[in-house]
Amino acid sequence: MQVYHLRLFKRLLKYFAMLISAVLLMALLFFLSVYAGIFGALPDKAELAEIRNEEASLVYSADNIIIGKFFAENRTNISLDEIPEHLKYALIATEDKRFFTHRGYDLKSYFRVFFKSILFGNNKGGGSTITQQLIKNLYGRSHFGFLTTPVNKVREIIIAVRLEKVYTKEEIILLYLNSVPFGEDVYGVETAARRFFNKSASELQTEESAVLIGSLKASTHFNPKRNPENAISRRNLVLRLMEDQQFLLPEVADSLRKLPLTLDYANISLSSPAGYFVYQVKMKALELLEELRINTGKEYSLNKDGLRVYTTLDMKIQGMADSAVKTHMKQMQKLLDKELDSRKFKKQWYDKQRSQSATFEQDKQKRDMEVFEWDGFQSKNISRLDSLWHYYSMLNAAVLVTNPKNGAVISWIGGNNFRTLPFDMVKSHRQIASAFKPFVYATALESGVEPCEYLENEVKSYPQYEGWEPKNADHTSTPDSSVALWFALAHSMNLPTIDLFFRTGSENIINTCNKLDFPNIVDDAPSIAIGTLDLSLFEIVRAYGAFANQGNVNDLVMIKKITDAQGNLLYVNKSAESVEVFSKETSQQVTAILQQVINQGTGSKMRGQYGIRSEIAGKTGTAQNYSDAWFIAYTPDLVVGTWVGARTPDVHFFSSKGAGSSLALPIVAQVFSGIEKDAGLNRRYLTPFGFSDEVYAFLQCDPYRQKGIKGFFERLFEVQPDQKPQRQVKDKREQKSGEDSFFKRLFKKKK
Repeated sequence: MQVYHLRLFKRLLKYFAMLISAVLLMALLFFLSVYAGIFGALPDKAELAEIRNEEASLVYSADNIIIGKFFAENRTNISLDEIPEHLKYALIATEDKRFFTHRGYDLKSYFRVFFKSILFGNNKGGGSTITQQLIKNLYGRSHFGFLTTPVNKVREIIIAVRLEKVYTKEEIILLYLNSVPFGEDVYGVETAARRFFNKSASELQTEESAVLIGSLKASTHFNPKRNPENAISRRNLVLRLMEDQQFLLPEVADSLRKLPLTLDYANISLSSPAGYFVYQVKMKALELLEELRINTGKEYSLNKDGLRVYTTLDMKIQGMADSAVKTHMKQMQKLLDKELDSRKFKKQWYDKQRSQSATFEQDKQKRDMEVFEWDGFQSKNISRLDSLWHYYSMLNAAVLVTNPKNGAVISWIGGNNFRTLPFDMVKSHRQIASAFKPFVYATALESGVEPCEYLENEVKSYPQYEGWEPKNADHTSTPDSSVALWFALAHSMNLPTIDLFFRTGSENIINTCNKLDFPNIVDDAPSIAIGTLDLSLFEIVRAYGAFANQGNVNDLVMIKKITDAQGNLLYVNKSAESVEVFSKETSQQVTAILQQVINQGTGSKMRGQYGIRSEIAGKTGTAQNYSDAWFIAYTPDLVVGTWVGARTPDVHFFSSKGAGSSLALPIVAQVFSGIEKDAGLNRRYLTPFGFSDEVYAFLQCDPYRQKGIKGFFERLFEVQPDQKPQRQVKDKREQKSGEDSFFKRLFKKKK
């Protein structure tokens, strides 16, 4: 009996040995098949040595603030010396405590995963070393049916061993931290640190590192923004593991676990401080990189190569402009809503939708949705129609600030919110209104007309233009007297401007427009003189730069330079020569007149209401029916322009609240006010014009001059002044009449 059992035991042992041998042989064959690339080619050492994570390109403002990113994967790489020690310890303690002792794979962990996956059917994974996880992040995983987990695990082991022969342990940690996903389309610890704590990874505190490393287990469940309680619990576990591995003293770990979760969440993809500008920079950068490829054969990807784009934007002034828009638009939107409501404009719009939309009843159904308000995004229970009306009736504002001496764009606000309303109103063409008039007057001055020349201010009908009968904005006229050119421009008078148009000639004015790169003018009707052209804020601000820059205009520049991720220069902006549009004398005369717009004309609110003290020139513009409001103001080193209106000209004010002086000027005034209060910006941008007194001699010309006999005697006995000209005068619109006026003029003394 004993012999029988012995033989049976030997036979079973033999079968078991054969089974083990077969399993080992199968495992070996399986390993060799993976190694041979039957389940997909494996990278060799040479290929591994060339590993480079895709990296987002960063956009910097002139004051070195990151204002945008371009990426396929939102990742910013860091270097070894930028990784804090506590960040490495948190990673090792949580993900791979034997990291510094294994050769790319942890045999104990591997057998645990093998038995769970193969023998017990539990293929939840786990047990991967940091090196293996890095391989997964870099190369992903393929699907092989029931062999998916074993194949991928073996592939990762083989590649991990090769990787550890190419890179040091420190370099592997760097590669891992630069590639690991943190959720929210965020890759790499640098991007995660900036997203959740608004700082570089090198500036992280120990507890902050624990939060980020802890979130890797389940990026959504432990997301510190969405699930702060889960994040705190996971952070404390990471701190305990660091304590267990003696990376933290017990008392330090205990104190850190008691800290609250403090975030400084910053997602520039959602709340970009300069979204419209960054988009324009992207388009220009792609153009420059294509030129580089054509000229040098070198190809760079804006989305993958981690380029650095350095721009001209000043975030201080950008913030001032953004604040000015929000403050003013919030106030003016309420006033517009009242006017629209009083005219039952919303009801008319809804009736129109009812008659034109086949889905009107469906669009009336209410649901929860997020809408943009001037106080921020608000969640509301409204219908699709209500949402459409909300944006249809909303005022929009665009601001563009440039340096006229070199064309640098200092601030660019293309609308209310780039994420919700991405159409850029800086580039949108709208009726330019009276903001165009200075170019008519400049053309006249270039042709020899003097600032003291008198123009007709009488209502006329023009049969050759279908009986067109223009009027001044205030519907006044002075058929018995003419008005001085300088005064007509300072007070934005239409009738004298039309007279000047005919004296100057449409051909000369169109020639000026061509020099300024305005869109082609196909209609030379006199109405263009009072601003019926459609121009963009981009075009008009650039053009006003000619007045600010002694008659020379520069192309607008957004990008100063582009480098690769290592700082090697790929492109640098070389200042192009400016184009002379007007003579120095003409630009100074126009500027001197436009200073009177601020001192006594349509822009006088800058002084009286907003208390701007700087020496500036400017011009308002108000389109027909108040559909578009403009204001442009400038110094020798700054041009600030703004446009305000609805998305469609159908929506507008029905009162003077929609005028350029009320709707657009306050935004510019607040920008100038902010710059005046900042000593550095004040010195840099609010420089005086420094004109000689001769430039202001026109101020001695009376605004109005009588026609006929009375005007003849006034001119006959008029005493020429020998005093120095004054740069500010009172409004002399009041007409002189009768004998009192005659004798006053006759016996007027020289001062």
